[in-house]
Amino acid sequence: MNDTGTLFHLGPLGISVTVVTTWAIMLVLGAFSALATRRLRDDPGPLQTVLEGVVLAMERAIAAVYPQTPRMLLPFVGTLWLFLLAANLLGIVPGLHSPTRDLSLTAALALLVFLSVHWYGIRADGLRAYLRHYFSPNPILFPFHVMSELSRTVALAVRLFGNMASLEMAALLVLLLAGFLVPVPILLLHVIEALVQAYIFGMLALVYIAGGIQSQEITKERKESQT
Repeated sequence: MNDTGTLFHLGPLGISVTVVTTWAIMLVLGAFSALATRRLRDDPGPLQTVLEGVVLAMERAIAAVYPQTPRMLLPFVGTLWLFLLAANLLGIVPGLHSPTRDLSLTAALALLVFLSVHWYGIRADGLRAYLRHYFSPNPILFPFHVMSELSRTVALAVRLFGNMASLEMAALLVLLLAGFLVPVPILLLHVIEALVQAYIFGMLALVYIAGGIQSQEITKERKESQT
């Protein structure tokens, strides 16, 4: 059995290593968040200071793309960043592999981003106004809008999967050829690439969501200018 094979079955449903690893990451992050935020104080200790700094850094990154209401997008985009960081870094643990090297997980994450674009877009200005932008400025562009969103979702999934799979493959080949004389540079490369890929995926998700929200504003302004 390979590292993405089936571990056990729940009825007809096969549970793979990727699924179990993903559950474990979510459980650890959820437990850590609950414990770390259980006793927040006005005079923060070292851990609370670090956590507040991380949250503020993510909020500033979101505000740079969508300054109107960055806190509205912080829960989803921030969670996505933290999960991807943990998932990507898992590959440096001996005997474990990053679940993001499995296309099924990256496809699921891309699907979440796809759905979140529509969720936030509808939430911003209502269902009718959101659907209207697909037919703006001309109804003939509707299929092109749909194709654009589907293609970027596929590209989002394949991009993360390809980068993480190729990173682990490259590290394995280097270790096989050079032995364990160069583990530190390979480890640093993995850490840097994990950080970069998590940031890029989350930033692309943020750009797509912000674009979905702002498209309503553009459509509204165009309609007002015509009246």
